[in-house]
This record gives sequence, C-alpha cells and structure tokens, in this order.
Amino acid sequence: MVAPDPVDARLLAVLAESGRAAVHEIAQRLGMDPREAAMRLITLSGSGLPLLVGVECDPNGIRRALANAAAYGNYLGGPPSGPYSVHQSGPHHVSGPHQVPYPPQNPPSQPFPAQPQPAPQATWGPPQSAGWVRADQPQPKPFSRTGKIGSTLEADSLEGARLSIQLVEVVDPADFLFTAAGYKLAEGERAVVVHTEVTNTSQLPYTSLPDMYLVLVTKTGETVTKAPVSLSSRPAHKLGAQPGETAGGHTVFVLPDTTEVIQVRWSVRPEVDINTLVWTVED
Repeated sequence: MVAPDPVDARLLAVLAESGRAAVHEIAQRLGMDPREAAMRLITLSGSGLPLLVGVECDPNGIRRALANAAAYGNYLGGPPSGPYSVHQSGPHHVSGPHQVPYPPQNPPSQPFPAQPQPAPQATWGPPQSAGWVRADQPQPKPFSRTGKIGSTLEADSLEGARLSIQLVEVVDPADFLFTAAGYKLAEGERAVVVHTEVTNTSQLPYTSLPDMYLVLVTKTGETVTKAPVSLSSRPAHKLGAQPGETAGGHTVFVLPDTTEVIQVRWSVRPEVDINTLVWTVED
C-alpha cells in the first residue's frame, strides 16, 4: 500500500481518534470541504484500509419526505440542498430505502370558465432574461456582483438566505502565518490568506460552509482552491450563519510563488452562476 499524502494522513488520524464520526465533522475540524473529505475517505477505503464510508437515515422519514415532495410536484430526483451527515467507521450496513413509490405529480385537468384577457403589457428582452419585465410592476434594485477588496456584495444561498459578503483582507504572501502555524511550504510555493465576513440579512438560516467554493483566479484564468489547513492566529470559517448573524473566517491557499492572483471569487456552487461574486485584487 502506498503511504497516504499529508492530507489523507490527517483525515485518518482524526478518524482514528473516535473510530466513528460524520464526514462533515471531520472536515470542519480540518477546515476542509466535506465533499473533498468524503471523496478522499472513499478512495482510502477502496485502497484496502479497514474503513467504510456510509450513510444512515430514518427510512420512514425519508419516504415521507419524498412522498410529500412528489405530491407537490417539486421532487426533482436530485440530492436535497443543505447539510447532511455521512458516517464512516468499521464495516457496517447502510440502511435506507431503495425504491419509493411516487404518486402522480400532475393532477387531472379541470374545465374552467373563460376569463377576460387583460390588456397586453409592454415587455423588453427575451423571456427569462433580465429584460423580460412588465411595465406595470416595480423593478427590483440590481445587486452588484463585482467589487474590490473591502467591498460588500450580496448573494442568495441555496436555501434562499440573503447574504452580504465582505472581502475584508487578502494577505499575499502569507508565508509567515503559514509557517507559524506549524506547516511547511515546498520549494517555489507561497501561501495566501483571505479574510471574509458573511452576514445573513434574511430570516432564513444559512447552513453551508461560507468559504466552501471560495477560490483565487489567476492572471491565466486558472482557479486555486482552498488548502485543507487552518491557522490558529487566523481562525477558519465555521458552518453556517443564523438570521442576523455575521460569521467571519480566514481561508488559506497554497500556490506557485510566481502565480499572479487577479481576483477572489465566491460561489454557492462549484460552478459559476448568477450568485457568483468577484472581487478584483490590485497590485
């Protein structure tokens, strides 16, 4: 068996402390993306190590949730958004339903009396675009999706929470912070630390890791993802933010010493979408 890399070794060390833990708990302790932690653990499990990555659930609760969602016609067949617990331990059975009967999603059509048609309203632009509007309705105030260091930008979480995100500081290089925490950079590498603050301005809870998809964008258009480390002097983000709460944290990146960073980008998904925020980094 090939010796695990340092990140895998830290994952295994944390797992060995308890013998059984949720993936997101291990990831939070190490400042990692839970999806990356799960993928690494699954790979390690397949390499012959005595561990099994599994999932547990309440079968009846899952069946009720799926049936209710299907009854309202909003079950899309994909995984639900929000936090989830994945347990790994020694070999154990995975419980949960395999087949769920779905009731019909489309109710039978019913006749209805003809209604007088309203006068046509002016529209602009193609359907579903920002220009597709009705002249008799007030237009929402547009939100800025770009800014500079120190700017506060707004976005919506996957749960629908309204977030105000401020890029407080970019420390580049941050080698002294990295080495002071006990880590070592390879030859030709440098560390960068990004400080962000997320304020939940809505009445809905925000349940994701605020910097899960925070990346650096280089001059060549490549992206640099976060390093699975946390610094004692610059605490990492914790999971979520309640309504009205402001959550601050620091994200660590390790990249080649000659790489030029031009942007910091935040998203709610791995890919760029309408909620993606971009801050320009100036020399």
